[in-house]
Amino acid sequence: MDEPVWLAESDTIADMVNHPAFAGFGAHLIPRPQDAQSDLPLREVGRLMPWHSHVQPPVVLQAVNRMIADSSAGKTVFYDFYEEQQKRARTGLFYFRGKPGAPFALIFPGGGFAYVGSLHEGFPLAEVLSRKGYNALVLQYRTGGPTVAYEDMAAALSWIFRHADELEVSTQSYSLWGGSAGARMAADLGSYGAAAFGGEYIPRPATVVMGYTGHERYTKNDSPTFAVVSQGDPIASPRVMERRIAALNAAGVDTEFHLYRHAGHGFGVGTGTDAEGWMELAVRFWEKHMTNEVL
Repeated sequence: MDEPVWLAESDTIADMVNHPAFAGFGAHLIPRPQDAQSDLPLREVGRLMPWHSHVQPPVVLQAVNRMIADSSAGKTVFYDFYEEQQKRARTGLFYFRGKPGAPFALIFPGGGFAYVGSLHEGFPLAEVLSRKGYNALVLQYRTGGPTVAYEDMAAALSWIFRHADELEVSTQSYSLWGGSAGARMAADLGSYGAAAFGGEYIPRPATVVMGYTGHERYTKNDSPTFAVVSQGDPIASPRVMERRIAALNAAGVDTEFHLYRHAGHGFGVGTGTDAEGWMELAVRFWEKHMTNEVL
């Protein structure tokens, strides 16, 4: 194997998209397809995600270079989950491996259903989880509204269950993660199941982890739910999240809620904000609800 060619902050968006490690799917990395050949340097990658805050180029690059390392080592880092005749534009799953046989997390980045912020709100989360030994998959879904996005999330989860042996993941005690629009996806998938959105019957997740969303729907059979938001969020009202968590508690669903002060909207893993470290708390909550899983 050739030595990996790492990306740096001085490299451009086009350099990343056209990197040999991402041959055939590099355009899926970026929020919008029109940015594929941008000469914007990666140090300014946050400009591609206007509804996200505190985008940290070193954090983005750590996750992207992790995929380059895995690809250079012969590991598959991107999967199509639709059959050839069913293929949808700009859909797929990015895979960050943990320990073989460990539970998986399926992550839905946000972007208001107008773009998919995987670079900030997907890959860095997956990289953290994989370092902890868990298998993490980040969904690239179609934009344009929740209908097509929900079809893709249901199809992706169904595909993971069908291909669990190939992926070397446990389907026990899996979790769903999402931020903003992606949190709506995670919550609704946990509430109603993949079959409600065109997928197969899938057991409920062990945990739903949701960040900064105005989502209000829930059921009395929802999975244990972990939620984070920041005061002053200009898009997602903390009060709405608090009300939903209170309603879940009243229905007997175990929850954990964290309100931060200075993290804004779309803070990803929280680096550089007072939300930094929230993923440690979320993982512990997930682990509390696992069934007979040992890493």
